[in-house]
Amino acid sequence: MKNRTIKIGVISALREEQAGLIEQMQDAITVQRGMRDYVSGRLWGIESVCVLSRIGKVAVAATTATLIESFGVTHIIFTGVAGAAATDVRIGDIVVASQLVQHDMDASPLFPRFEVPLTGLSHFFSDKQLSSLMTQAASQFINQDFLETVSEANRQEFLIDRPLVHEGLIASGDQFISTSLELNQINDNLPDVLAVEMEGAAVAQVCFEFGIPFAIVRTISDNANEDSPVDFVQFLEKIAARYAFGIVRQFFSLVQENKVHLS
Repeated sequence: MKNRTIKIGVISALREEQAGLIEQMQDAITVQRGMRDYVSGRLWGIESVCVLSRIGKVAVAATTATLIESFGVTHIIFTGVAGAAATDVRIGDIVVASQLVQHDMDASPLFPRFEVPLTGLSHFFSDKQLSSLMTQAASQFINQDFLETVSEANRQEFLIDRPLVHEGLIASGDQFISTSLELNQINDNLPDVLAVEMEGAAVAQVCFEFGIPFAIVRTISDNANEDSPVDFVQFLEKIAARYAFGIVRQFFSLVQENKVHLS
C-alpha cells in the first residue's frame, strides 16, 4: 500500500448508522449507481466513499462490489448496529469482527453447513491491521467521547454504564433475530458468536474474493430477543448515530497516523 493512495469505502445499511459523515466530507461528489448514492470526497484528510447499502446480504454485496470495481477503494469498513448473541455482550457495547460467518448458509449435503460453496470457507477473517485500528478507535471513543456525546438520560434509558469493546465472531443472515428461540438455535450451532446482524459476512466474502482489506464494527442495539424491535428503533434514533460518527472519526485519525503501515 506504500505505492498507492489509500481510499476507504465506508458502508452502512441505514442512515443513522452513518450519520454526520457526509456533512463532514470535503469536496463531496455524489454519483448514483444501482439506486444508491456513492458520495466521494475526503474525510479527515483521507480519500473516501460513503454509501448506504440498505439491509441484507444481497444489497450489501452489490454495494461492496461496486465500491471496489467502480470507485477503486483500497480498504472497506462497515459500521452499524447488531443484536447481542453472548451473555457478556450488552446493549451499548461494541463488537469488532475478527471473523464472520453466514448463519443461514446451508448447501448441505453438497457442502458442509455454513461453508460458502466453491470457496472452501465458512468463516471469513477480517484484516488484522484494519481491525486492530478499529478496536483501538472504539476504545478511544468510549474513553474519550462517550460521556460527552451520549446524554445521561439516554444512557439511563438503555442501562448503558461502562460500555465494553469486544473482538470475535459475528454471524450474518437475511433475518432480523427477534426471539430467544431463533437466537438459541444460532448459539447451538455457532457457540462462539458475539453478535448477529444482516450484512457483515457478505461484505467479508466479497472483500475476500477481491483481495480487499476490511473491518466490521457493530454497536449492540438490542438483545436479539422479543424486545428487539422496540430496542432497535429507539437505539437507532438516540444512540447509534453518535456512536457511528465518533468511532469512525477516531478510526480515521488512527489511519492517518498508521497509513504507511497498512497492507
